[in-house]
Amino acid sequence: MENRRLWGVLWLAFGGWLLYLLSPILTPFIVSALLAYLGDPLVDRLEARRVPRSLAVTLVFCVILGGLFLLLLILVPRIESQLVHLAQKLPQYAAWLKAHLEPWLARWTGAEGPVFEPEVLRKAIAAHWQSAGGLLAGVWQSVSASGLVLLDWLVNLLLVQVLTFYLLRDWDDLVTAVQALLPRGRVALISRLARESDEVLGAFLRGQVAVMFALGVIYTTGLWLVGLDFALLIGMFAGMVSFVPYLGLILGVLVAGVAAILQFQEVGELPWVVAVFVIGQVIEGTVLTPRLVGERIGLHPVAVIFAVMAGGQLYGFFGILLALPVAAVAMVLLRHLLETWRASGVYQGSES
Repeated sequence: MENRRLWGVLWLAFGGWLLYLLSPILTPFIVSALLAYLGDPLVDRLEARRVPRSLAVTLVFCVILGGLFLLLLILVPRIESQLVHLAQKLPQYAAWLKAHLEPWLARWTGAEGPVFEPEVLRKAIAAHWQSAGGLLAGVWQSVSASGLVLLDWLVNLLLVQVLTFYLLRDWDDLVTAVQALLPRGRVALISRLARESDEVLGAFLRGQVAVMFALGVIYTTGLWLVGLDFALLIGMFAGMVSFVPYLGLILGVLVAGVAAILQFQEVGELPWVVAVFVIGQVIEGTVLTPRLVGERIGLHPVAVIFAVMAGGQLYGFFGILLALPVAAVAMVLLRHLLETWRASGVYQGSES
């Protein structure tokens, strides 16, 4: 028994070490697996309507890719235009800060000399923006600076599409193959834990994405009604980071508050900005999360924050992708361990 436990710990340590070594190349595989996991229920529903598996996979695959490309086609040009507008406005904002904030800082900190130099900022932005030719040109310039980087990006993009298609097509066969490898005496237990893990993962990977997008729309609409110039940029950013509890609210209020002060050059709009995010948070807590994610299977906010930070620290962006799925499965396993512990004779006091 002791030897088996020792071997289990060694295999677990070896798996973590191997995962760390391979993390730079595993990102497209994880992205493909997540997309296939999200699309498999749709494929199963089409199969239930007597649509052949290959045709159902092709339809769902086209819907997923088409939706992603359409979303990028709609959002990227608008976000780029707001970034261009922000670059043009920065010297004006810096001049306002120099006139209003610098005297206050000098009075409270005793600092001497200029803090903000609008002219220097304006020249730097103009030089870099003209050389880049806009956001998309800047991205293209930075990517195409190295042919290997561009080739790697294109290969990963193609690889994600190929892997997603084959994983979608063979998902049920893969699940069946894994079930066939399970110890026969533990099939029922492992199957129950797998169903619970699937319930949690489904809620987080399908529900949380829907919550993030819905919050981005709510924040963007509210900030647009307030009259903020960069409503889309700030609103979608706050929605995207809202998978970490309260992070979207905190960063959204800070960034939108600063943008409102710089744009309107007064604090009169701040209450409306705060109201937008408070209303969004209330809608998330009372409508979006209960309906799209579910309260019973939600992870504690502290667990989510720790999982994201730990994943990023250990494995970088690859770790961030894996953080919530791993945390959700760990929560299911921990729940099972607690049930086993409470049913044990040691816990109930029947063993001496």
